[in-house]
Amino acid sequence: MPLAIVIAALVVGSVLFHLVSPWWQTPIASNWASIDSALDVTLWICGLAFVVLNLFLANAVWRYRHRPGHKAHYEPENAALEKRLTFWTGIGIIGMLAPGLAAWDKYVTVPEDAALVEAVGQQWQWSFRYPGPDGVLGAAGVMHITPENTLGLDPTDPFGRDDILVEAGDMHLPVDQPVKMVLRSKDVLHDFYVPEFRAKMDLVPGIVTYFWMTPTVAGDFEILCAELCGVGHHEMRGKVVVEDRAAFDAWQAEQITFGEVLAQASPASRYAMFATADVCIGTSNWSNP
Repeated sequence: MPLAIVIAALVVGSVLFHLVSPWWQTPIASNWASIDSALDVTLWICGLAFVVLNLFLANAVWRYRHRPGHKAHYEPENAALEKRLTFWTGIGIIGMLAPGLAAWDKYVTVPEDAALVEAVGQQWQWSFRYPGPDGVLGAAGVMHITPENTLGLDPTDPFGRDDILVEAGDMHLPVDQPVKMVLRSKDVLHDFYVPEFRAKMDLVPGIVTYFWMTPTVAGDFEILCAELCGVGHHEMRGKVVVEDRAAFDAWQAEQITFGEVLAQASPASRYAMFATADVCIGTSNWSNP
């Protein structure tokens, strides 16, 4: 009897905590309301199952508790009950999967007018790269990394000369502009995550991953690494600034390009960068998908 009361109290307390809890989703600042909807559907289905199953358990504990003169009925199989449980479990799984699959289909279908931004993760900071006037990111790879070429751009690729580099700085985005985020890691697994954007994706060493989003609210938002990436994981934070087009263009005009990095490098540094390209002839570079 006490156990049945404890289980019922747990159900009531959990529901009340959910309804009055101040810890909830941050205000959304992107186009991905469909991801919130998918999470809400999952929450309601799981919450309903939690309430129903635990109240059933409390009722069973109370109703079938040991009492003098009562004997349990042993029923090894109940085909009808198993069919009902299988049917409703299947309905619940379909209900949770369908909204997520619909959202995922949109998540990886990039609009043709999306701008391009690359985020590069390393232990334990974020760097960023924007295409120049040609709208194309130059080839890059870890084989090209030197102290002066920290993002590993291929110095022999002409498409990379006008790429805009932001090393260990803030990422800026224009508001209401679709953006394709291209993601690279220089060392281990990382994960690019901005809670207000409801968008995240792993950075996997050796391959390029991506997603897209449209920032809809101007302001400053924190970038987190959502993948345990080492002892400094908790310090791997950055900032994304969402602003109007004029402010974004003015900020971008102040940033350095890879061509300027090459021009400012010492002869020895420039030789080292091109030497890595010579060594890597015949190998594949990473490029945006």
